Amino acid sequence: MPRAGTRSASSEERAWAVPESLRPTLAEKYGPVYSGAASDRRIRALGLFASCGDRVTARALELDHPPLLGIVDYKTRRNDPVAADAFRLLAARRVVRVKNPAGLLTERLRSAVKALVREGGGLLEVDGEEDLGALALVESLPAGATVIYGIPGEGVSFVRVDAVSKEHVRHLIGLMELRRVDLGD
Repeated sequence: MPRAGTRSASSEERAWAVPESLRPTLAEKYGPVYSGAASDRRIRALGLFASCGDRVTARALELDHPPLLGIVDYKTRRNDPVAADAFRLLAARRVVRVKNPAGLLTERLRSAVKALVREGGGLLEVDGEEDLGALALVESLPAGATVIYGIPGEGVSFVRVDAVSKEHVRHLIGLMELRRVDLGD
């Protein structure tokens, strides 16, 4: 048993870190990007979809077309706060909270996405950064679904989930650095 004040190895979990060399690849657009009225029309026309990001999730809810699952961290690049109340419709289904530090994709986030997809959706609140949650969404949603996420200053990216996008996500995760991280639980 560890001494007081010593963290147990069991409190560590797997996480995938984005190496500097992979950042440009992750910044590439993997689906069409729309803004304004064109983005709104596309969101309204979606069948099964999930969203990653505060603004895009709030916008889908404002359009009265909620995603199955929304991933938020209550922060935006513009530093405009998004009130928790904006997500109440998703939160009414279910709320799951996970820690996911910036630049990492934790096993905890990936598992939470899988569980929420399997159990009918809801709101995934991230303590840290939610950006890499879009990868977990593509990984977990069934073929034919769409993942939407915001690109600051440009609009909303729409990624169709299919065998090609799933393989691309597996490849990207495979290029990341596997680490053990202590999330402080």
